[in-house]
Amino acid sequence: MDKLLITGGNRLHGEVTISGAKNAALPILCASLLAETPLHLSSVAALKDIDTTIKLLDTMGVKISRNADKVTLDASEVASFEATYEMVKTMRASILVLGPLLARFGTARVSLPGGCAIGSRPVDLHIKGLQAMGAAIHITHGYIQASTLHLPNRRLQGARYYMDLVTVTGTENLMMAAALAEGTTVLENAAKEPEVIDLAEMLIKMGARITGAGTDVITIEGVEKLNGTSHNVVCDRIEAGTYMVAAAMTGGEVKLLNARADLLDAVIEKLREAGATVTSEADTITVKSDGKLKAVNIRTAPHPAFPTDMQAQFMALNTMSEGVAKVTETIFENRFMHVQEMQRMGADISIDGNTALVKGVPSLDGATVMATDLRASASLVLAGLVARGDTLIERIYHLDRGYENLEDKLNALGANVKRIA
Repeated sequence: MDKLLITGGNRLHGEVTISGAKNAALPILCASLLAETPLHLSSVAALKDIDTTIKLLDTMGVKISRNADKVTLDASEVASFEATYEMVKTMRASILVLGPLLARFGTARVSLPGGCAIGSRPVDLHIKGLQAMGAAIHITHGYIQASTLHLPNRRLQGARYYMDLVTVTGTENLMMAAALAEGTTVLENAAKEPEVIDLAEMLIKMGARITGAGTDVITIEGVEKLNGTSHNVVCDRIEAGTYMVAAAMTGGEVKLLNARADLLDAVIEKLREAGATVTSEADTITVKSDGKLKAVNIRTAPHPAFPTDMQAQFMALNTMSEGVAKVTETIFENRFMHVQEMQRMGADISIDGNTALVKGVPSLDGATVMATDLRASASLVLAGLVARGDTLIERIYHLDRGYENLEDKLNALGANVKRIA
């Protein structure tokens, strides 16, 4: 397994281009199943999760061609309506094929993601939403078996559905399913993330009738068929946020290209509170700092509040900042796995339930640490950039799931990062 070796202490300077968002590309790729003619996408990042999704669609009979960041998907001759456990276990987002398969073909067999027990994970919201639209669903041998063959015209029926929890993939799955349903569907307590809006904008270009994306009530008027279109995937706000924190922590100046400040309001506000200067134009954001930062309190919540996917990065920032900060995680229960690794580098962090108390220390020391998940990995990279000496990060396959060409981009900004086998 590859590792990253980071020699800390370099200020980051220069320009970096932000890739297309992974969390927008995954549902958009799955939406190709809805279209009767080819879908042309650009700004699709080269990431493990995207490779997995493309492989999954390929096993179903979607014809796919890929050239750099451009992907064309032709689902005119889909032959299989199944997503096997082998394909789904590595990536929970594979559940996103369920809605499109059911809506267009009237049948789907999709493995429960990661073999997880239903109930506690929000997959049950996807299932209840499809049942509200009339689907017959059975869960047997770890698979969701869904059908519309008993319904009028074998089509899902429009429905009003309230989601108990805000779920991004649930909102996306049901929005895709409703696009081809008979009648009008109203999704209440819908997710408002920019990635949901990006999917809705593409579906509208494909011929869907959707209003309210970006608010907590989305209305979808079903149509009989959808066609392919051309679409440029929205920029990755979490990748952008990570480089912004890197610039602030190292006391550098970095200009981000293909980055939208309007998607990062909560993050920008916290960086300014920490003492960094943040300026923006149409598609660029510039972060400048002298490296002397103040600790900032963070509380994660669904968009447009502070994103859970940026919590670990700000934890890293707080370890080196002046003062004490409280970091509260309200979205995921296992989102503090990076803390013990940061403690190995000399960070002063104590955890009480879903809150971490971070006391700034004068400096961090390089150490051998292990990545536990995608954003935790990013926070260890950030800590390594400012630590004294060398930091060796093991199990970095997590990073490759969400950051395109990470070491190349950092080295171009003046960091010292090597990938070693």
